[in-house]
Amino acid sequence: MQKAAIVILNYNGGETLRKFLPSVIRYSKFPIIIADNASEDHSLEVLEKFPEVQVIRLDKNYGFAGGYTRVLESFKGNYQYYILLNSDVEVTENWDSGLIDWLDSHPDVAALQPKILSYPRPDNFDHAGAGGGFLDVFGYPYCRGRFFDHIEKDEGQYDDDLMVDWTSGACMAIREEAFHKGKGFDGDYFAHMEEIDLCWRLRRMGYSLYYTGSVKVYHVGGATLSPSNPQKTYLNFRNSLLTLRKNLPNLYWSAIYISRIFLDMLASTVFFFKNEKKHSKMIIKAHLDFLKMHKKYEKELGPRIPPRGRVRFLLWNFYIMGKRKYTEV
Repeated sequence: MQKAAIVILNYNGGETLRKFLPSVIRYSKFPIIIADNASEDHSLEVLEKFPEVQVIRLDKNYGFAGGYTRVLESFKGNYQYYILLNSDVEVTENWDSGLIDWLDSHPDVAALQPKILSYPRPDNFDHAGAGGGFLDVFGYPYCRGRFFDHIEKDEGQYDDDLMVDWTSGACMAIREEAFHKGKGFDGDYFAHMEEIDLCWRLRRMGYSLYYTGSVKVYHVGGATLSPSNPQKTYLNFRNSLLTLRKNLPNLYWSAIYISRIFLDMLASTVFFFKNEKKHSKMIIKAHLDFLKMHKKYEKELGPRIPPRGRVRFLLWNFYIMGKRKYTEV
């Protein structure tokens, strides 16, 4: 069994690969595998210029969740660790060995993410993962360094190691055994929040998840779906509800779901009056599609647990109390 593999999932990211793959090759110790989700652009032509990289071609676009799970299932038994990396990430020297060495010295930890900074604004945290990810009681994700769209400047305030609720899919190192015991990413999600769901399931199994500030990478973000794309709104809201239904205790879920209906319809109304009607409709569609899907998960076995959320009520703290930083709460 080999130590680790760096696995990058690609879909129509030819220019992104051309720009960022050289840094991954330059600074990485472990082999690099590109799984291509049936790209329709020039991605495969670009990859021909990097013979040191192994390329796996999928027969169709399975999304982030389905693509990764399908590819990693084919590697089962070959590696101790997987390092999952978005194609739009610039890495730094010894980044991969830093993550794997950390996991080697913490055998009870299933997955680890580094400090994730913004590539366009390198002194600031990135939206996806930042200084460690958590969930509030309503299932809204937040990070140290990012509340909603408010991003903090990196001033060394999160240079520690910390147990978290979830590790970012933009860059995470995960034990092979844990990934497969947790059944990987749920292909029904397609994209967005699949790593939060997997991490919650791993916590239910007794594993810990961690962030380390000792390794840093730089992430562009929005390479697959722009924040302005209504489909992103749809996936975020639908997948958030699925994640809560799958992992919360039943009584806890019932109370939270009633609250989420109110809060999400409020968000839909705000989008409507901001003249962003497509986003408004996508929130409603997310709830309707959730109702078609949720029974699939009602009999899922295993203990269910609430989020660890250090900030219990993110909406209250952000919009009512005006707190914009993790350190203020």
